[in-house]
Amino acid sequence: MNERPLNRGAEKTRRNCHYHHGDLRNALLSAAMELIEAGGIENVSMREIAKMTGVSPAAPFRHFPTRTALLTAVAEEAMDRFVACIEASMHECVENDPLQQFRAIGVGFLRWAIANPTHFQVISARSAIDFENSTLRRRNDAIRTRMSELMQEAARRKLLRPGDLGRYQLAARAMVYGLARMYLDGQFSSWDLDETKALEESVAILDQYISSISA
Repeated sequence: MNERPLNRGAEKTRRNCHYHHGDLRNALLSAAMELIEAGGIENVSMREIAKMTGVSPAAPFRHFPTRTALLTAVAEEAMDRFVACIEASMHECVENDPLQQFRAIGVGFLRWAIANPTHFQVISARSAIDFENSTLRRRNDAIRTRMSELMQEAARRKLLRPGDLGRYQLAARAMVYGLARMYLDGQFSSWDLDETKALEESVAILDQYISSISA
């Protein structure tokens, strides 16, 4: 992966991110985020987090028994923002059109991922987090269920071209995920896309897809 300098002040933060207040848990989560921004999720270690927050090597384990538990907590915070973006995007969609509401979920995903690249990175790292035994699975399934319901309603209203609804849904998910991943990896420029307009370009591609499956 081509890492981009998401946080050029990471070294300064390492020197100044000492724990001087009563909420060690949030300090540990913030330190984990800084490490991910500086060098990717593989850069996170409990020892380094303890050093950054100025506590003993054993102190982080009082809140998070394992590195996986810590990263899962970061991912759950990421999910909070993700769900909020989805809900806000759907709220903006005033049309009584299931395809446009389906589109709004994709727009919410793109807004979240592009605005929060570190959260996108950690929530996507399924091998590093406990996805199945946390709140992440339930909340992710709720979004998938809503997408499926909207596809079914669009088909019932004959708003879709003939095709497999599950594949329509998966293709949309793969598209927005892939665009977010390309942005994070700094690949937009190689496709002659302006990274400063990543959201606009990505939404335009999503709209082209929605148009292609519309009846």
